Amino acid sequence: MRILITGGRGMLGSALYRLAPAHVSPDPVGHYELDVASEASVRAAITEREPDAVIHCAAWTAVDACEKDVERAFRVNADGPKFLARETAKRGIRLVHISTDFVFDGVKRTPYVESDATDPLSVYGRSKQAGEENVIRSHPGALIVRTSWTFGREGDGDFVRSILSAVRNGTKLRVVTDQVGSPTYVDDLAEAIYALLPTEETGVFHVANTGETDRYHFARAVLDGSGYPNVPIDAIKAAELKLPAPRPAYSTLGSERLPISSLAALRDWRSALHARLTAGPAGGREY
Repeated sequence: MRILITGGRGMLGSALYRLAPAHVSPDPVGHYELDVASEASVRAAITEREPDAVIHCAAWTAVDACEKDVERAFRVNADGPKFLARETAKRGIRLVHISTDFVFDGVKRTPYVESDATDPLSVYGRSKQAGEENVIRSHPGALIVRTSWTFGREGDGDFVRSILSAVRNGTKLRVVTDQVGSPTYVDDLAEAIYALLPTEETGVFHVANTGETDRYHFARAVLDGSGYPNVPIDAIKAAELKLPAPRPAYSTLGSERLPISSLAALRDWRSALHARLTAGPAGGREY
């Protein structure tokens, strides 16, 4: 089974490549090989590579930068999924589209499930919401996997690596206490995606490690699990950072579909973090 993985050099794309089951031939592509914001590039890649399925991880995830370049955010995060959905639908190719907890406004205080209404706060969130809507309209058989607060061993934008790098560089840590969510290990997410891929599941499906925490206590768990229990962290409020893009205060993901699916619940985020911190170098397949 040949699977095209967009964003194949990113955090999740790298995990999907490394953890691909024996019967899967992963084909990871980066931006220079496939520009998802170009309909012609998407069509050419699908025609040339002839995948049996596409896992669409590529996105512009620079949340604050999206506020300053709305056009680019929607071109990549909304138009890109539309082009992929159209092309895969007309060829009968399975599509899994990766989305985010940032489609929610964060006003709930219980986990968001698949049927909850979306109401994003930021340009990034709105562009991802539009991407979901485009996929649903263009490819009724597609699966949309929402996840949150991803961390892993490869790729950019990893919160765990950022915290540890700051400590090793002597940078003072300031982390917010008023953003709560579901930290999710991309290795667990990748395995869940592969479990869902051959099923007949369609529509929106939430996949995240279980449990919840705020970013401050997540950072504290990273340090405690890495041999830095005495390194202090300044607990602050999100407003103190004065970031351009608002973030949901609460975006824990739950699932009403999981109990009636064949997918087992992912482990608690603490166990997943321990696995990440004690893992050796990312092995497996080589590019």
